[in-house]
Amino acid sequence: MREVRKIRVLIADDHALVRSGLRSILDTEPEIEVVGEAGDGHEALAVAQELLPDVILMDIKMGDWDGVTATRRVRNSVPSSRVIVLTNYDEDELVFSSIRAGASGYLLKEVTGSQLTNAIRTVADGFSLIYPSVAKRVLDEFGRLRAGDRPTGDDEGYSDLTAREREVLKLVASGRANKEIAATLGISERTVKTHISNIFSKLELTDRTQAALYVHNRGLLEKDPIR
Repeated sequence: MREVRKIRVLIADDHALVRSGLRSILDTEPEIEVVGEAGDGHEALAVAQELLPDVILMDIKMGDWDGVTATRRVRNSVPSSRVIVLTNYDEDELVFSSIRAGASGYLLKEVTGSQLTNAIRTVADGFSLIYPSVAKRVLDEFGRLRAGDRPTGDDEGYSDLTAREREVLKLVASGRANKEIAATLGISERTVKTHISNIFSKLELTDRTQAALYVHNRGLLEKDPIR
């Protein structure tokens, strides 16, 4: 029987004890493999470039580079690696900055071991996950923006999208997986992936979380609903 590929994880935290504790938790999961550790943002980028992990657990405050900067550098350099910010801090500025930098998840260190491993699986599968109390504030921010305080002057990229790319973008923002998008539009998953790549390039996005923020911040689902 063919061996199932494990989810390869990099742990980036400036406290050795925290890294050791996280490794102990993840080592009990047969489908997860810790492939490396990093003690600061610079090291996280270097190790990510070398090992190409599937998921990176990223602390938010580490040395010269904070987790936001490290996340942005990693996502730009190793786009196949998805980042879960794992931190003690839940300030709005850190949450929104992390998402804008390309994080696919935002968790507080009070999560249980099972919640952490489930988050890793979720993000590795291409979805996003935000800690419940933090997620509420993200949704509140969406509500505020829908009420009229939307960004202006940066929608030129959206007008450059084809009609099909706009459909795919809105389906991505609605939380649909590639397989669901393909079935909805009657196209192949490979074509969906090509559209998503083009969308991210035109809008200068790095992942599905940023795509969702882009759509909701501009009220695109309300102004131009999915047909």
